[in-house]
Amino acid sequence: MLPRNNRTKNICILFLALGLSACASFSPPTPVPTPTASSTPEPPTATPEPMALTVNGEGITLVEFDAEVGRYTAAQTALGKTVEPSAAASTVIEDLVAQLLLAQSARVNGFTLEDAALQARVDSLATQIGGAEALTGWESAHGYSDQAFRSALRRSAEAAWMRDKIISTVPSTAEQVHVQQILLYNQDTAISFLNQLNGGADFDELAFRADPFARGDLGWVPRGYLLNSQIEEAAFNLTVGQYSDVITTDVGFHIVRVLERDSNRALSPDALLSLQELALRKWIEEQRAQANVVLAPQ
Repeated sequence: MLPRNNRTKNICILFLALGLSACASFSPPTPVPTPTASSTPEPPTATPEPMALTVNGEGITLVEFDAEVGRYTAAQTALGKTVEPSAAASTVIEDLVAQLLLAQSARVNGFTLEDAALQARVDSLATQIGGAEALTGWESAHGYSDQAFRSALRRSAEAAWMRDKIISTVPSTAEQVHVQQILLYNQDTAISFLNQLNGGADFDELAFRADPFARGDLGWVPRGYLLNSQIEEAAFNLTVGQYSDVITTDVGFHIVRVLERDSNRALSPDALLSLQELALRKWIEEQRAQANVVLAPQ
């Protein structure tokens, strides 16, 4: 994305004067063939801007992409994080592809941000930032031309509309289980705890030994909420009061027990947000698998 350029077009108008010289002659004039009209040359075609990527034929220019990578890198630096250029580029590619897929689907579903609505958003932003000149300065400082800024703003609004449409399909209730776990970091200890449980030891007491604060209580969880699918699968396959064998994950060694089960319980705000993010991620993955995504050679 380039800073705003206030370029003026210099139009040069060429007048071609044809001077015809006549010499006196007493002989009959020699017939002159009627000149054939020459074809008017086609105006030169503007060189298209190089694209960094296209999604179903709709592209992001290389200038816009490079500026987006620069902004992402700067944001990470401000957070005290160092990001390799290749990693930054990959993150921005995924974000832009997702945004384009969402925006394109919004238009298919009947939503477009009309020019008047776009201008209203620009005017609102200008008011918030201190006026039109301040907004222009912000655009320049962040690598936007005015056209690129408006294009990005429109695309963002369309993508947000489609995102909200997708997450609105996630119900606010779901089948859930109330899960408690014993989490240990040594396999032999975990097996020892399991043997104690099988010998009649109290689950709560062993859970307290492993986690004196929360006693391993994970609360109510719907499908798709837990980070580890093995724990989720085990929990939903247990009956109330039943515990699992030792489950090995990257975090440690787990023994889980189901305390309660509800076939249609209201989701907690955090669980609802997680399921909405899951639905959005699944939608993007499905759409990308069907889309024609072309990346420019690196």
